[in-house]
Amino acid sequence: MGIKTFLIILLFILNLSAKERIISLSPSITEIVYALGAGDKLVATTAYSLYPTEAQKLPIIGGYESPHIEKIISYSPTLVIGQNYNQNALGKLNKFNIDTLSLSLKTIQEIVNAINKIAHKIDRVQEAQKLIDTINNKISNITKTQDSRKVMIVYGLKEDLRSRIYIAGNHIFFNDIITLSGHTNAYTADTTAQPVLSYENVIALNPDQIIILHSHATEANVNVEKALQAWYTLPTNASKNKKISIVDEDYLHIPSHRIALTIEKLSKEMHD
Repeated sequence: MGIKTFLIILLFILNLSAKERIISLSPSITEIVYALGAGDKLVATTAYSLYPTEAQKLPIIGGYESPHIEKIISYSPTLVIGQNYNQNALGKLNKFNIDTLSLSLKTIQEIVNAINKIAHKIDRVQEAQKLIDTINNKISNITKTQDSRKVMIVYGLKEDLRSRIYIAGNHIFFNDIITLSGHTNAYTADTTAQPVLSYENVIALNPDQIIILHSHATEANVNVEKALQAWYTLPTNASKNKKISIVDEDYLHIPSHRIALTIEKLSKEMHD
């Protein structure tokens, strides 16, 4: 056997045995990789990857919408996993022969599909099935209401409703949960853009129930009582029937395997 052939075979064997080095381009993907039992394969991630706590020790390669290509390459990743909005960055990494995976994580089904895709890519299929079974179990256990309502889910709590109000539209997992619970989304426009309303728009939609997703960690200075009072001043069915509530959980906005918790929490909120 010639020395050149020997070196080629040796390099091939080393590549086979080399530890996988994964970089996640979003907090959701980071959570899924850890949940699949491959957190030790992660070498870097983006800002706001806070769960599990081990993720907070990982190096940061930028924001999830603006990752730094040079930093990513410096960690010699074998796989970079991003979302649809990372197409530009993933395309650049492909030119350096870095393996990439692009995912969509908007709806419940897309989240399930993403868990499957990551699992097949990193050989964690059995672990993925457990996560998916948990999600399906939460869906199966939803108690559908007999009193169908127009539900509005609001992102963030604020004391002044004269500024822009962000709500859940129709092409996202929040809408899936509303529908699974036997209700309808108060926002009916068929658009994939982020719905942004004024308080006049809210009054015009006249939701029967309003659920406000609040994060004490990021909105610590908001006076909750004053903010809730502001919502009750709007002439809506939700105000009239005392159906305005605030939910504060750190996982609610994250489209990861923890969607199972979000399904359970919000469906209960709508049922109660």
